[in-house]
Amino acid sequence: MESIETVVDTLTQTQDAPPLWVMLACLAAAAAAVLYTPVWRWARGLVTIAHEGGHALMAVLVRRRLTGIRLHADTSGLTFSRGKPTGFGAAMTLVAGYTAPAALGLGAAALIGAGRIVVLLWVTLALLVVMLVFIRNWYGALALIVTGAGVFAATWYGNAIVQTVAAYLGAWLLLLGSVKPVLELGSRRRRRRHGAGQSDADQLAGITAMPAGGWVFLFAVATIAAALWGTYLLLPADEWFAAA
Repeated sequence: MESIETVVDTLTQTQDAPPLWVMLACLAAAAAAVLYTPVWRWARGLVTIAHEGGHALMAVLVRRRLTGIRLHADTSGLTFSRGKPTGFGAAMTLVAGYTAPAALGLGAAALIGAGRIVVLLWVTLALLVVMLVFIRNWYGALALIVTGAGVFAATWYGNAIVQTVAAYLGAWLLLLGSVKPVLELGSRRRRRRHGAGQSDADQLAGITAMPAGGWVFLFAVATIAAALWGTYLLLPADEWFAAA
C-alpha cells in the first residue's frame, strides 16, 4: 500500500514553472535543433516517432487492424494497418500522421502549463513502450529504446530541474518540429511536376475529393496553429509581466 501511495503521490505532484530564462533557453535550443540541418537530421527522428505513432493510434481508434511500424535511419517511417482502403477510417489514419506531433506537443504544453511534468514524462514512456510492441525492424526498436531510456533516466533519476528542461525541450521540439516536415512536403510537391507521389497528402487525394495541395495547406495551418498555441501555454503572460 505504501508503494502504491508513493507512486500516486509522485504522479499527482505538481512543479512550479521555471524562471523565464530557462523557458527561453529551451525554446532557443529547440528552434536551433529544427533550423540547423546537421542537428535536425537527429531531432527529426523524434518527430517521426510521433508521426508514425499518430498513424498507429488512429488506426486502432477507427478499428483498423494495426500490423506493424517501421522506423528507418533516414528518419522516414511506415505504419501498416489492415482495413478498407478508402472511407473515413483510412482517411483519418492518414490525416493523423502529420498532425500527431503537433497534437502531442500541444498536449505536452497543456500538462506542463498545469505543472504536471512528472505525469507527462511517465505518459510519454508508456506510449513508447506500447509502440515498441508493434515495431517490425531493428533500427526502429533501437530508436525507441534509446528514446525511452532517455525519458526514463530523466523521470527516475533526474531532479526537478532536469525533468523540467526535458519536458520543455520535448514539447517545443514536437511543436516546432511538426511544422518543418509539412513545409518540406509542400516544397517537394512544387518541385515535382509530373506524377503522383506516395506521401500522406497524395494518398489522401486519392481517396477524398480534396487535392494533395489542399491537404498540405491544412496540415500547415494545423501545425502552425498548434505551435503558436503551445508556445502561449509554455510562456504564460504573467511570466512576461513578472520579468518586466
